[in-house]
Amino acid sequence: MTGLLTIEEALARILELAQPLPVETVSVAEAAGRVLREPALSRVDLPPFASSAMDGFALRSFETPGELPVVFRVAAGAPAPEPLPAGAAAGIATGGAVPIEQVVDRGARVEIHTAVPSGQHIRLRGGDVREGDVVMDAGWHVGAAQIGALAAAGVAEVRCSIRPRVSVLATGSELTPAGEPLAHGQIYESNRAMIAAVLRRAGARVEVLPVVDDDESAHRAALERGLAADVLVTSGGVSMGPHDLVRKVAAELGVEEVFWGVAIKPGKPLSFGVRDTTLVFGLPGNPVSSLVGSLLFVCPALLALQGSRSVGPAYEHGRANTAIRQNQARDEFVRASRIPRSDAVYLQPVSGQESHMIVRAASADALVHVARGEGEIPAGAAVRYLTLD
Repeated sequence: MTGLLTIEEALARILELAQPLPVETVSVAEAAGRVLREPALSRVDLPPFASSAMDGFALRSFETPGELPVVFRVAAGAPAPEPLPAGAAAGIATGGAVPIEQVVDRGARVEIHTAVPSGQHIRLRGGDVREGDVVMDAGWHVGAAQIGALAAAGVAEVRCSIRPRVSVLATGSELTPAGEPLAHGQIYESNRAMIAAVLRRAGARVEVLPVVDDDESAHRAALERGLAADVLVTSGGVSMGPHDLVRKVAAELGVEEVFWGVAIKPGKPLSFGVRDTTLVFGLPGNPVSSLVGSLLFVCPALLALQGSRSVGPAYEHGRANTAIRQNQARDEFVRASRIPRSDAVYLQPVSGQESHMIVRAASADALVHVARGEGEIPAGAAVRYLTLD
């Protein structure tokens, strides 16, 4: 295979065609995992009033030290019944609205032995955010903390990209569903559920299509169905064998192939094309190849479709625990286990790096990016990796 693209070249061509999808209104309670397309603005000052940061007493700093009568007590959600009089204090609970000015003395007293600084332990109105300020900007992902922030700021609904619709299809007459008896020459099909799990984490709504035998008419019907989605992801049938029918049939259905082949291991015979606005990814059938292709190329496309300001791949940084040999022709993604230490996370390659060894890969929690080159990455050298957990 000649004319292989680098990872960066392939990803650039994909993202050029991954234009953001339409926008819809989503309740904040249902927005987890979504990407904002419009800024969400606070509807209130937060806190909306000056409140106590702890249980204690509200008083005027210039009247301390000294002994003051406690004229009433303030609970959260139950403001002071009257203004605080001069020369008096009020018991106050965390979150209670700070009373000011004057009211009737109710008896008990509090002693203050040192001067109290003005404003101590008071949460000021608008100290977190002001009404009309941005709580979350366009392109941000909504997680648990963001849901809490939006709700606290009085935001009930947000404007998000619709979730991309993805069809996942596996091809191969040798594939059998898990749980059924295996005939000679057959293997269990594992890629569709794995790919779907990866893509759902990137915000997709996934439809898993039935497995397709190595037959042109069956391929044509399945691919036509899958092309109704925003993204079609196939697994298998993209290499050069006589039963590799995906690219041929896809072309007959109007899919314009943008590229075929990326200089990576595993996953070299990866294809990408487009029909109208539908993005079409042809992943190799070996399970680890499908996993790597999903993480490196399909997930960034899904995030771009949702208008994310950060599409990835989201590399993290660590150090090689042992020397890792480089590949002269291709960048390699080595399955590894993370070893946290005081100075860094170290990456230890797992045994069994062949692209069909999905069970060996399941023992890993990272993919180490080993750039092409001669020689090896020495133990202790800086590396970047993708997490698998």
